Amino acid sequence: MSDNRIFGYCRVSSKEQNLDRQIQRLFESGVEERNIITEKQSGKDFQRPKYQMLKNQFLRPGDVLVLTEFDRLGRNYEEIKKEYQELTDKGVIIRFLENAMLGTYNKSDLEKKLIANLMFELLAYISEKERLKIRQRCNEGIQNAKQQGIKFGRPSIPIPSNWNEVISLWKKGEITAVKAMELTKLKRTTFYKLAKQTNAAEKDTNGTESYSNAS
Repeated sequence: MSDNRIFGYCRVSSKEQNLDRQIQRLFESGVEERNIITEKQSGKDFQRPKYQMLKNQFLRPGDVLVLTEFDRLGRNYEEIKKEYQELTDKGVIIRFLENAMLGTYNKSDLEKKLIANLMFELLAYISEKERLKIRQRCNEGIQNAKQQGIKFGRPSIPIPSNWNEVISLWKKGEITAVKAMELTKLKRTTFYKLAKQTNAAEKDTNGTESYSNAS
């Protein structure tokens, strides 16, 4: 392990946050100051310039990547799963100072494989839980909004004042669809959609099909 290079990565989500505590912890764990990469950017994905530079230009097989905590790597669990796989496949040894059991530092090849498999299962589980939580919150928000009278979906089509008269003439074949659209000032798609709705309503009332799409 002594021949391997050691890099540290520190991250906070905003420019207002401080990196000093992370840097100090990495320094105390044996990472040289020149090998500590810092970044102030959200962990929602891995499109972070300094992290990508570290991963693609610095890290080589056998190198050690040290982070203070698991969530310093990122916060999107599906993304972390892919990233963890890429790093381990590349031969990079991962060390978390506060989540040591989740890393591959000082582990045998068998242990590394086992830990990687467990990590993937854990991250998949957490990611699914996050998705369900978000979906539940969205559903609760929609229900609350509906209770307050807020409507969702596309607004209903306003019915022209002369609709019943014009649609009756069209169904009897006394005017063409083009003329009906002109009289009602409706576009083709809207006209046929409204005609379909009218037909469905009449069908429910009468139990029979009242007309077919004439042109």
